[in-house]
Amino acid sequence: MSTNLLAIIAVLPILTVLILMVILRWGAAKAMTVAWSICVLIALFVWRLPLLYVTALSLQGVISAISVLIIVFGALLILHTLQYSGAMETIQHGMQSISKDMRIQAIIIGYMFSAFIEGAAGFGTPSALAAPLLLALGFPPMAAAILCLTLNSFPVTFGAVGTPIITGFGASLQTLIERAVEQGFFQSNEHFFKVIGQIATFMHIPMIFILPIFTLGFITRFFGPNRSWKEGFAAWKFCTFAAVAFSAPFLLVAWLVGPEIPSIVGGLVGLLIIMFGTRYGFCVPKEVWTFGEVSKWEKSWSGTITFDGNGELKPKMSQFMAWLPYIFIGVILVLTRIDILPLKELFNRYGTITFSDILGYKGINENSIKLLYLPGTVPFMLIAILTIFLHRMPLKKVAKAWIETFSKMKTATISLCTSVALVKIFQGSGNFTHPDLITQLTAEGVDANILSMPRVMAEATANVMGPVWPLFASYVGGLGAFITGSNTVSNILFAQFQWDVAELQKLSRVVILAAQGTGGAMGNMICVHNIVAACAVLGLSNREGDILKKTFWPFLLYGISVGIVAYILTTIGYSTF
Repeated sequence: MSTNLLAIIAVLPILTVLILMVILRWGAAKAMTVAWSICVLIALFVWRLPLLYVTALSLQGVISAISVLIIVFGALLILHTLQYSGAMETIQHGMQSISKDMRIQAIIIGYMFSAFIEGAAGFGTPSALAAPLLLALGFPPMAAAILCLTLNSFPVTFGAVGTPIITGFGASLQTLIERAVEQGFFQSNEHFFKVIGQIATFMHIPMIFILPIFTLGFITRFFGPNRSWKEGFAAWKFCTFAAVAFSAPFLLVAWLVGPEIPSIVGGLVGLLIIMFGTRYGFCVPKEVWTFGEVSKWEKSWSGTITFDGNGELKPKMSQFMAWLPYIFIGVILVLTRIDILPLKELFNRYGTITFSDILGYKGINENSIKLLYLPGTVPFMLIAILTIFLHRMPLKKVAKAWIETFSKMKTATISLCTSVALVKIFQGSGNFTHPDLITQLTAEGVDANILSMPRVMAEATANVMGPVWPLFASYVGGLGAFITGSNTVSNILFAQFQWDVAELQKLSRVVILAAQGTGGAMGNMICVHNIVAACAVLGLSNREGDILKKTFWPFLLYGISVGIVAYILTTIGYSTF
């Protein structure tokens, strides 16, 4: 069977998700279950993989999904704990004292706060934290989800202390990178990763300035009382101020230090700068903009979790005490994710649950359930428990917070388990590397040289694009993030392919890889995992398709910008490697 035909068949599960969620408006739980079923059938009857092997891949996916579910549960628990303790109302009151303009609040929380959390933790954590905070400030749940998903894009390339670059590319290109170092193209593996990050900043910079302005205009157009783009664009000065405050430290760290902490430093420094500037009215629009009265909102904007932002807000405690749980979360995330500190190694060494050779298939392992290292446990659950004592919560309110958290997990659990199971089948359908697994599958009649589903899709696409590939390379990264829910996994999945295409087309490999990493970051806007997680913490179950239809447009815009930069860099011969 030809590669093109295989690619058409392989894309069916993804098309199924798009049709069911976007056109038929199914919820993610039902849509992903159907898509997983189709993927299983393709794996069995087209790729001719053994049923037991496909089952092992699906189990691997379910086990992997548990890690994401722990993060979602922890984020929900923080939200409900702070809601019942009175901290959310206090934070809302305090934020309004800085600025009652919800455009300003969107930039402070959805942009800067999210960037800091992304740099420290990654893996969907920012949306799980920032979106509920916007909800508490009186944002429509749908608008909060779109804001957080869209604005949390450029920090993602360097998210989770550089994991998407260091682990994403390192895991799949280790031998090739070492060969490039031996040939003198780079001083070390770390230098290679640093160069990728430096080039990625070129690709992000235009959208760091454009995207906040576009997003605010988008929000005021579809969720504002007057349905006007101009009301969002009117905050362009503040958006530019925020972009400078973020990008200056972001660029300096990426170019001088490396890919580990640009987003952490950019988010933290930028947050402090714009909050200080806001207090003194620097670049703040003269007219205050809000979403208007809740009673006049469209029903489609809201979910099962609501905060009435129209009533009189009364602080229940000091601002410091209300923010203290978030401060603890930020500090713990940093302390447990910097290599030079001992906590990262300790948290990874202890409390890790490993599943090896699932159902007897060599190399089908899952060791990602790191109970101490996962943000859902430490710091989310830990701080939620600590908050009980900090805020002196009555047991009745504590019980309500935990019960409500468990009740919100059903839909998210189904959606995430089926979606990650689908991803594992995609990844495990070909390009086998483990020698013992190749021996096992060959004995069961499997073609050991068969290409995986993502690989045939990508190759067919590249064959059509040819030398103009730099214009479209980022969309492969976005596709990887869409189907895997992770920029890191997207890089693992497609790095080898991007490298090969660059060699065949005589393009700079580091530029194309940077486009891949940037594409995976912009894919954060549309990836099913993040949308499901955001919907779970905002009470928007079965509304994932509506959000995807909205976030697709900034994703498309971002890819055009990245493609132009990548094409220019390859055309002028920016790098010989």
